[in-house]
Amino acid sequence: MTSEEVMAELHKDYIHNLILQRRRVDGRAPDEYRQISIETGYVKKAEGSARVRLGDTQLVVGVKIQPGEPFPDTPDEGVIITNTELIPAASPYFEAGPPGEDAVELARVTDRGIRESGAIDLKKLCITPGEQVWIVFIDVHVLDDGGNIMDASELGAVAALIDARIPKERYGLGTDEPLPLRDVPISITFAEIAGELVVDPTYEEEQVAGCRLTIIVKSDGSITGMQKSGPGTLSPEQIRRAVELAIRKAEEIRSNENIREKLVSA
Repeated sequence: MTSEEVMAELHKDYIHNLILQRRRVDGRAPDEYRQISIETGYVKKAEGSARVRLGDTQLVVGVKIQPGEPFPDTPDEGVIITNTELIPAASPYFEAGPPGEDAVELARVTDRGIRESGAIDLKKLCITPGEQVWIVFIDVHVLDDGGNIMDASELGAVAALIDARIPKERYGLGTDEPLPLRDVPISITFAEIAGELVVDPTYEEEQVAGCRLTIIVKSDGSITGMQKSGPGTLSPEQIRRAVELAIRKAEEIRSNENIREKLVSA
């Protein structure tokens, strides 16, 4: 074993021992979220945008909207397309080139949170059934991975959609108007470390976690999506406790005065 591997194992043991004492490296309790800040209107040339800071994690989400063809099986509904970009400068584990497994997972979970919660009334994005609908592109750019980019991405996507306006005037289709939003999904992510669950894991905690669990919660407290990442396992009791805590944490985030200010339109 190299010296670097020895140091990694010692650091892993250090984090595990802290968790067993219900403590964390950054001083938070196991069920405590980091500070969140959201700035909307960050990208001036996008139809909507948001910059999210979640602890040391930073990302920007841009929304572009343009007319296009509907999918054949949903001829009277608009289309959502979500992409993510994980640049090498944001993490030593991100590589240049085509989207890797992490980027694909991040895009899918973010998209699922928006789509399965019915956050956007897609039927109101139909221009001419079977011919033309509004297509909503959600682009997530991770600037700094300080851990839990999953929740930061979902927050950024929702805030950018609320900030967005459909550019009808540009295409001669009427007057610009907000997207028809119906819900504000919030995702809450846990990491399993030494048999315990911690909410909103940092980058260091994610590196030593057995697995992660992301739970997406609608405004009414119902669950609209779940995603487990990593090779570790979770017991039914751990999942039940995670669901209960996710519902409480999602409500706390919505109730946060500074966050609610950015999420009031849906």
